[in-house]
Amino acid sequence: MLRRPEHQSSFRFSIADVPARERRNAVCELRERGVLPIEPLPDCDLQLDIAKWVLPGVGILSGMLCGVRQGGTPQSAGASDELFFGVNLAGRSTAIQRGQEAPFGNGDAVLLSCADSAFNIPRPTPVCFVGLRVPRQQLAMMVTDLDDQVMRVTPGATDALKLLTGYLRTMLNEQALASPDISRVVSSHLLDLIALSLGATRDSAIAAQAGGVRAARLQAIKSDIATNLANGSLTVAEVAARQRVTPRYVHRLFEDEGTTFTQFILRQRLDRAYRMLRDQRFSMRSITSIAFDAGFGDLSYFNRTFRRRYNATPSDIRNSTRN
Repeated sequence: MLRRPEHQSSFRFSIADVPARERRNAVCELRERGVLPIEPLPDCDLQLDIAKWVLPGVGILSGMLCGVRQGGTPQSAGASDELFFGVNLAGRSTAIQRGQEAPFGNGDAVLLSCADSAFNIPRPTPVCFVGLRVPRQQLAMMVTDLDDQVMRVTPGATDALKLLTGYLRTMLNEQALASPDISRVVSSHLLDLIALSLGATRDSAIAAQAGGVRAARLQAIKSDIATNLANGSLTVAEVAARQRVTPRYVHRLFEDEGTTFTQFILRQRLDRAYRMLRDQRFSMRSITSIAFDAGFGDLSYFNRTFRRRYNATPSDIRNSTRN
């Protein structure tokens, strides 16, 4: 089923709700219309659930594929000066171009040219992936010997590549990309991180530290906090250690946002408790239990800070959903 959100330059497509006998035709139709460069493989189980985003200067395709061949040709509209940076988030694939093959596995990425010759990536088994189309000319100014990187695999253990995939997981949603200004900033960050993954020039690497790297690390830290929010003793040292940065670096990132590590955690815990109090699924849970689940170890502190933030008590919020 094709679903087009408010962000008109993006869409989602899944064959989950398409009758089995019609799935191959549905995929072929998208290729014939020039929407997606994907075609079914013979004698393979067909699965497809993807999202496509068109940001300023960057095209993104992500999701899950199985039983299809993903490709690109020099004749593709607007592809004459583009490169394709494909990342396997989970699963294994082999990229084929210029008579060469480049196998890449979990977390790995490969750079392909959209201009030189057709490329294809058979996906006979399930793969979760993200692929980015980026301007060759712009990336060439940021990467040392860019043409030598085509058909080379970037290992998943590469720090910049891990930052890139983490950043994409956080930012690829309608809410995050609702604003054209935000989309432009995200595009710039993605180019920074791709360049670092491939081998950025000295000047580009320095610029990326203040751009894409900073943004990706901040998002990774916020995700880490969200995952461990219920830990009432969560410290900046723990988060910094998991993210392999210094506590001072974490503090500096939040200071640049106009807040502090402690204030951010408190806000996230209060927001979690607020959502739980308004959710009927937790209506039988005590307020004390909800406070503890949100990471509060002191009930009086929870009540005091909750009232200060929402100008209402936890009981007021809970009761308002019952009226």
